[in-house]
Amino acid sequence: MKKMILGIAACLLLSACGSVPITGRKQMLLVSDSEVLNLSLQQYSDFKKTAPVSTDKANTALVEKVGRNIAAAVEAYMSQAGLSSQLSGYSWEFNLIKSTDVNAFCMPGGKIVVYEGILPTTQNETGLAVVLGHEVAHAVAKHANERMSQQLLTQYGGTALGTVLQNSSATTQTMANALYGIGSQYGVTLPHSRKQELEADKLGLIFMAMAGYDPNQAVGFWQRMAQSSNSKVAEFMSTHPSDETRIAKVQQELPEALKYYKAPVTSTTTTKSAQKTKKK
Repeated sequence: MKKMILGIAACLLLSACGSVPITGRKQMLLVSDSEVLNLSLQQYSDFKKTAPVSTDKANTALVEKVGRNIAAAVEAYMSQAGLSSQLSGYSWEFNLIKSTDVNAFCMPGGKIVVYEGILPTTQNETGLAVVLGHEVAHAVAKHANERMSQQLLTQYGGTALGTVLQNSSATTQTMANALYGIGSQYGVTLPHSRKQELEADKLGLIFMAMAGYDPNQAVGFWQRMAQSSNSKVAEFMSTHPSDETRIAKVQQELPEALKYYKAPVTSTTTTKSAQKTKKK
């Protein structure tokens, strides 16, 4: 009987394997996408009921613009790679929240929030693209599902996993509450592992590059984040890699990200080119 249970658990684990786009890293996804998305929508709806929306129209529009640019680039890439099904059920939403917290977070299904407190560090549109590329990466890589699956396996063990998953709705609700920190007004930030954070950094560089933002500027952003966290660790940096490790890894990943980057043609460049053509 014990061998049979172990066998069933092994089959469940094998059938629940997925892989992260671009990196190809194998991951364990024991919870269905539909359950994760439903729970995410519930938690996100609760969050919006209490979160003060920013009244800064210019920055709100900028967050929306950059987020949409990155999401569109990601969707185009996933379509070309035959991976559009992995974004099934996603509905992108980018919000700016009135808060001095230096923070941003994502929820499964493309619900992404930026706090006003991080804008002095992003400084400009490209800096904001670093943050939003990183957060979109968490959603696309299904890091929330992976974390919930890890919690399930750790808490219940392989031998009981089959039984637990038969009642997965109640179980995943419990896991989600633990992971999202329900009960705290702003406690919905998902505590990603260092491995996932570095993966989101890499994918974020590529996603921002796909959207036409220079990934080289990510180094400056993370250096500014390191400086801002000297006196107080920002929530955005908690449970994350050290500043030195993160910046070194970003620099290491830049050559690959730059393969996806095409600098946008500005009106000034176009005018000069036209003038040269006329002279000839």
